[in-house]
Amino acid sequence: MKDRRSGEHWAGRMYMREISLRVDRYLVNTRVTPNQVTYVMTLAGALAAPALLVPGVWGAVLGVVMVQLYLLFDCVDGELARWKKQYSLSGVYLDRVAAYLCDAAVLVGLGLRAADIWGEGRIDWLWAFLGTLAALGAILIKAETDLVGVARHQGGMPPVKEAASEPRSSGMALARRAAAALKFHRLILGIEASLVILVAAVVDAIGGDLFYTRLTVAVMAGIALLQTLLHLVSVLASSRLK
Repeated sequence: MKDRRSGEHWAGRMYMREISLRVDRYLVNTRVTPNQVTYVMTLAGALAAPALLVPGVWGAVLGVVMVQLYLLFDCVDGELARWKKQYSLSGVYLDRVAAYLCDAAVLVGLGLRAADIWGEGRIDWLWAFLGTLAALGAILIKAETDLVGVARHQGGMPPVKEAASEPRSSGMALARRAAAALKFHRLILGIEASLVILVAAVVDAIGGDLFYTRLTVAVMAGIALLQTLLHLVSVLASSRLK
């Protein structure tokens, strides 16, 4: 399972599969179901938002912990389903909901953190708005991908093949390869975003302000908006809807 590449996050391949396989040993002979693990995974991802509201570096650390727990249980639920042969469409659905929620929770939490809601001065809601905007973009990017399957199903077409995702124009294909090489879009994913937030929190603790946390919000909002548009164009320019 550790060698699986399709849909696998780099953190899963690098270290989390080693941890999750050890957790599986304690669950495989219990009555715990994969869907129950998915519920816990969803809760962990959602708790990233309130964790980031804790002021200072400790809030950022808690945010990373919540996201790492999300990743751990994301590995465990699938492994447990394979061990117990307990597969369900509801499990697949819940897994996608959790992925949406975790990414959004991290970015919303970042925005509220940058707004300094526990500070003594005036709350600057602009940062909360930008964090929410980034969260909306992160959700829309996932939705743009998932809705391809919905559109094809409603149109009576079979599931999309990998080759169909390639853009039909050479210019769009080049742009997509460049974006894939730079991987800047990963910054708005929950795992990567939580780590960037932690770095910004450490630097801000040294400087005594929220400059880098706020810069992070602005950058992620820009990435989310740009990536939402580019991904939509990429879907429409490919053969996925043909």
